[in-house]
Amino acid sequence: MIRNESEYQEAARRLREERERLAEHVQRLEGLGLAAEEAKRALDPLRSFHDQLAEEVESYERLKRGEMGELKNLHGLGSTLVALRIALGLTQRELAERLGVHESQVSRDERNEYHAITVDRASRILDALGVELRSAFEEPLRTLREELPRVGQTGIGN
Repeated sequence: MIRNESEYQEAARRLREERERLAEHVQRLEGLGLAAEEAKRALDPLRSFHDQLAEEVESYERLKRGEMGELKNLHGLGSTLVALRIALGLTQRELAERLGVHESQVSRDERNEYHAITVDRASRILDALGVELRSAFEEPLRTLREELPRVGQTGIGN
């Protein structure tokens, strides 16, 4: 995940270089007269890396435009906190100032995607970002209530 503008600039530069490198390989393989399947096999690793890098660059660009997906569960909370900061147009330094910590702390936390973050800390970050979480438990709870067996009906709890 690209977390800041300098990482974005570096990734965009690498993507341009990889695009040129891939085009050179295509020309070289065409010159060797390889069968289409052989050329594909030779190019697949390069295309895979190129596609992955392109997706990271595009993802960062979407976040910069404020386009974010939903937080489906708490397993994605760390990357969502990073994405929120980017989507809001804040730098790591600005978030650090709002939190009263050093920029290196935010950088380290984001690099680790806030691994093992506490609820209190996540709440402070959300407050610093000015973001309010809302749950959408009602519909899933109604469905689960209907699907879950009742205690005593299936031998559970006996």
